[in-house]
Amino acid sequence: MKNFLQEFKAFALKGNVIDLAIAVIIGTAFARITTSLVNNVVMPLFGVVLGGIDLSAKSIMVGKAEVTYGVFLQSIVEFVIIALAIFLAVKLMNRLQRKEEKKEAEAPAPEPSAEVKLLTEIRDELQQRS
Repeated sequence: MKNFLQEFKAFALKGNVIDLAIAVIIGTAFARITTSLVNNVVMPLFGVVLGGIDLSAKSIMVGKAEVTYGVFLQSIVEFVIIALAIFLAVKLMNRLQRKEEKKEAEAPAPEPSAEVKLLTEIRDELQQRS
């Protein structure tokens, strides 16, 4: 039992598990932000563009069961909008990262230190003698 607890402790405290937990927490917070963006900003504007159509109110009766297909359609629209927003955010982040990498690549190499210059001269001299 003690060995089992030690293995579990080693597993639970690995960096990957901690990183995953942090990612889940940040993902949950990001989900709240995107849900709020879609529900409170995008969907009302989308409704204005479509003439005030509220898809979530659409339903049909099948026997005694009410099938609320509008809620499903609303979820699909929200998914597409969220996916588009995430795609655009990732695309923007990738563009900014490429610009940063390009700046780093274009930056001039630092001037070698006096030691490196001396060692280079010694190497070159030894190569000429060989």
